[in-house]
Amino acid sequence: MLAILEVLGDANMVALVGCLGGIVLGLAARLGRFCTLGAIEDLLYGGSDLRMRMWGIAIGTAVLGSFTLIATGFLQPELSFYYSIRWMPVASILGGLMFGYGMALSGNCGYGAIARLGGGDLRSFVIVLVMGVSTYVVLAGPLAPLRNWVFPQIEVTSPVPPGIAHQIGAWAGLSPAPIGLAIGALILIGSLASRDMIREPQSIFWSVAVGLAVISGWAGSQWVADNGFGGAQLVSHSFSAPVGESILWAMNGSVRPLSFAVGSVGGVWLGAFIGSMIRGHFRWEACEDPRELRRQIVGAMIMGAGAILAIGCTVGQGITAFSLLATSAPVTFLAIFAGAAFGLRQLIEGFQPAE
Repeated sequence: MLAILEVLGDANMVALVGCLGGIVLGLAARLGRFCTLGAIEDLLYGGSDLRMRMWGIAIGTAVLGSFTLIATGFLQPELSFYYSIRWMPVASILGGLMFGYGMALSGNCGYGAIARLGGGDLRSFVIVLVMGVSTYVVLAGPLAPLRNWVFPQIEVTSPVPPGIAHQIGAWAGLSPAPIGLAIGALILIGSLASRDMIREPQSIFWSVAVGLAVISGWAGSQWVADNGFGGAQLVSHSFSAPVGESILWAMNGSVRPLSFAVGSVGGVWLGAFIGSMIRGHFRWEACEDPRELRRQIVGAMIMGAGAILAIGCTVGQGITAFSLLATSAPVTFLAIFAGAAFGLRQLIEGFQPAE
């Protein structure tokens, strides 16, 4: 592995790690029907909690894997962005609501849009582009000064990082690793506690695969940071700002190094393409309704801005940050759920009073 690192270099190596994990995520979306908005819609309007339980299995797997790495000394979570920046509850709630609402309007989150693009859906291409630009408008563009003024990102100076297991451990005088493992086990057991879920081994398989993909991001980027020479960052999968970063790399990649984010986004597209070809579902699709396209563009704009405020998306906060039990994760995920529920009600029921 060290020889491969010397040949590829830090940037290309972390991009490869991101790409491999992204391929798994893309396959899970196309072959395992792993989708946040679909899970919420099934729960609220389809009478099925199967796909929401799949999300719980992925979270439980990711938490168990991450805290196993922490317990064995192979992962330093304090180096991650989720532990190094002070948590801002208002930003998490507002950004989560915006992201969830925008996701409902556009019909997909960033991860889902990339996966659908891998199946030939050109409408998702528009969502990906608009969301990617929107994230950078708020992250580093003309709205960045306003965001920094309202929600300044302040580095954590406390010896206890903003993580649930770490805070409980500091209060109880215990190591955070066993606490995190216990919480992960409870999440996993609770998600599996359904006869319908047990009857779906394929769904369980792909849910576990998603959790393992997130773990591979932490483990791979930590290994490169420990053994490389360029000070690689500790990261795992997210599909908000990385979408914008991938667009920038596509435009000026000759002077911009590869990154985990670019590899991850490209991997999801590739995995989704492979999955759609396996299923025979690949077909070119375009938007024939201007009103639908307008709704999707507006939704993608709102979603991109919300993701930057919340510091993550359905995957970035809903699984990756959750895998470290970052304090922001459950709050942001619930806000995303609420925003999506509001948007779906607007689209499906039109806010008509019940008779």
